[in-house]
Amino acid sequence: MHFVETIEVEGLGNRHYLAGSDAVAVAVDPPRDVDQVLAAAARKGVRIGWVVETHVHNDYVSGGLELARLTGAQYVVPAGARVAFDHTAVSDGEVIDLADGLALRAVATPGHTPHHTSYVLADTGRDVAVFTGGSLLIGTVGRPDLVDPRLTESLARAQHASAHRLADELDDSVPVLPTHGFGSFCSSSQAQGESTTIGAEKQSNEALTSDVDTFVIQLLSQLDDVPAYYTHMGPINATGPAPVDLTPPRRADAAEIAERLAAGEWVVDLRSRIAFADGHVAGAVNIEGDGSLATYLAWLMPWNKPVTLLGESAEQVAAAQRELVRVGIDRPAAAGVGAPQDWVPDGDKPVSFPRASFGDLAAALSGGERPVVLDVRRDSERDQSRIDGTVHIPIHSLPQRVHEVPPGRVWVHCASGMRAAIGASLLDAAGRDVVAIDDDYRAAGDLDGLTIRTDERKRHAR
Repeated sequence: MHFVETIEVEGLGNRHYLAGSDAVAVAVDPPRDVDQVLAAAARKGVRIGWVVETHVHNDYVSGGLELARLTGAQYVVPAGARVAFDHTAVSDGEVIDLADGLALRAVATPGHTPHHTSYVLADTGRDVAVFTGGSLLIGTVGRPDLVDPRLTESLARAQHASAHRLADELDDSVPVLPTHGFGSFCSSSQAQGESTTIGAEKQSNEALTSDVDTFVIQLLSQLDDVPAYYTHMGPINATGPAPVDLTPPRRADAAEIAERLAAGEWVVDLRSRIAFADGHVAGAVNIEGDGSLATYLAWLMPWNKPVTLLGESAEQVAAAQRELVRVGIDRPAAAGVGAPQDWVPDGDKPVSFPRASFGDLAAALSGGERPVVLDVRRDSERDQSRIDGTVHIPIHSLPQRVHEVPPGRVWVHCASGMRAAIGASLLDAAGRDVVAIDDDYRAAGDLDGLTIRTDERKRHAR
């Protein structure tokens, strides 16, 4: 009797798996903080005998090497992957005998990377699941443009062939268990639903319902910006990540926080955007700890820049630290715990800026105010729909382009408020007068005074 347990990392939009029998288990594409996987194995009362990677990951630092070291497991990596550490290379068609009638069969599925490999779990000869990594996802596929621009089109064609190979070789009832697709930018688009099977994908996945040329044109047209930190993930994973250190960072007092800001370091306030707007340390950047902290901090901040974390509690800082190690931000320079008044030097006060709705913006425009309205959404979102007359700088470009924001009070908006808060905090740190629009963009379409431009041809882009 087999089991498959899912370990979800929501912030990065990935899923990792532990599968096996009563005796032994295999970990598939494990996260950097491997204590989650060890805890899952302990709950099941099983030994981890194998760790397998579907590919060298471009969006997170793998915990595979560390997990294999801690457990003594055999570390299995696709044969085509160039890695610098000891491992067991697996090629197309090879079978790993697990235990109790369970086996794992390697299936070459290039596309997301040239060496990408999926793994079919069989129980006494019957296929019961397929771990597809960044190949066949839920309603989509992994993006083919993360390795080298010269390979993008050929990898897109390989994705189509790989999806068809899985669909041809596996029964319709076999569950498809991808690593990417739940918010990860490794996915070419957002996953459609929480679970799927080979049969369901045959009905809905464009890789399986379109001819190769149509599929490639559509896939390449919807590829979005690549997070800047991705360029560091593959080399870290190929070299071999260092063990994780989650011991608490050193506490910083108000004077040290001020010194770090003056030195040009990043000080990141993890509190909610509501709390941050009400009061914060001048110069701090707000990225909420319970959102997509790792993605946006690693994307926005210069690589290896010292970062100090500010949180309401030690637990909030610890949760952020755990998320950040998943993308290679291993040790915060320092941390502050408490409230803004604890983080500013004696004699200084926290600063603040207003929050508003799209209704407030419409009222301001109707009243004759001519503010700068800054849209920080991605290009693909703006292509679908935009407020007429707005300035557009995607949030991931804003740190380098603050000087391009026209003079005057700046109202910052995104799709829901989280990225607007980040953008407002970046501008506030640069000394600009800002308003953060903390509202659902869909509300803008119902308001007089806001003209919405749409492009129906791009409504389905990511």
